[in-house]
Amino acid sequence: MRLATLRLAANANATAAVRVDSDEFATVIEGFADLSELLADPDWRTIAEAADGVGVVLAGAEYAPVVPKPSKVICVGLNYATHIKEMGRELPAYPTLFAKFPEALTGPYDDVVVPSYAAAQCDWEGELAVVIGRTAYQVDEADAEAYIAGYSVINDYTMRDYQTRTLQWDQGKSFEKTAGFGPFLTTTDSYTFGSTLETKLEGRTVQTTTTDDLVFEPAELIDYISHIVTLQPGDVICTGTPGGVGHARKPEVYIQNGETVEVTIEGLGTVRNKTIVK
Repeated sequence: MRLATLRLAANANATAAVRVDSDEFATVIEGFADLSELLADPDWRTIAEAADGVGVVLAGAEYAPVVPKPSKVICVGLNYATHIKEMGRELPAYPTLFAKFPEALTGPYDDVVVPSYAAAQCDWEGELAVVIGRTAYQVDEADAEAYIAGYSVINDYTMRDYQTRTLQWDQGKSFEKTAGFGPFLTTTDSYTFGSTLETKLEGRTVQTTTTDDLVFEPAELIDYISHIVTLQPGDVICTGTPGGVGHARKPEVYIQNGETVEVTIEGLGTVRNKTIVK
């Protein structure tokens, strides 16, 4: 099953949670303005499967961030073996965690507007996002999959100069409305883990790997994180990026004004954002 949050043409500030029935059509899940609200209901899966609301034609539909109001967005740094090696580091014993504020999320096809003062070292980081489906605290790895609602695609858009100002990364990771997120939440029964992730800059492939190159897979991350803090329904774990980021290239390559970054994960969809420097 695929789910999404769509903006309503009649009201720019209103959204609706929908079940995506095909590439052409979706069904409104009545009573839920977005997937954040839907996932907060313990019966979200049954509600979504049974929805028989208004039909929506997806051609020309405007997608909001797929889960627009998570209580937490937890990111994992250095979690693909290829990326760790290109950064000259050893494989970690524990996940490297940092936060991305929910305000950083934007729609999967929205323009990403970057302030000119932060545009010098804009970088791409295509990632698999894990969305939590039920409250998780001190969950063991063996049981963790039952706590996953599904998977999505995110670009952990990074301002490298801000990131490297201090030892703490958050400041380079949470610029307002810079992380394209979506377009769908694909439930666990509809996605085969280990599919191909590909990032393109202006149509040129800059990252490609399979998601099973992760050092810490989703179940391990849920185990580790949930022994620190309670994961709430709708929370997002960004699982890390593979090798090929611009900052690690020689010479470095950064996203320029007007350039488009596209992140595709086979079986999950594509995030495509044009960069506008203002």
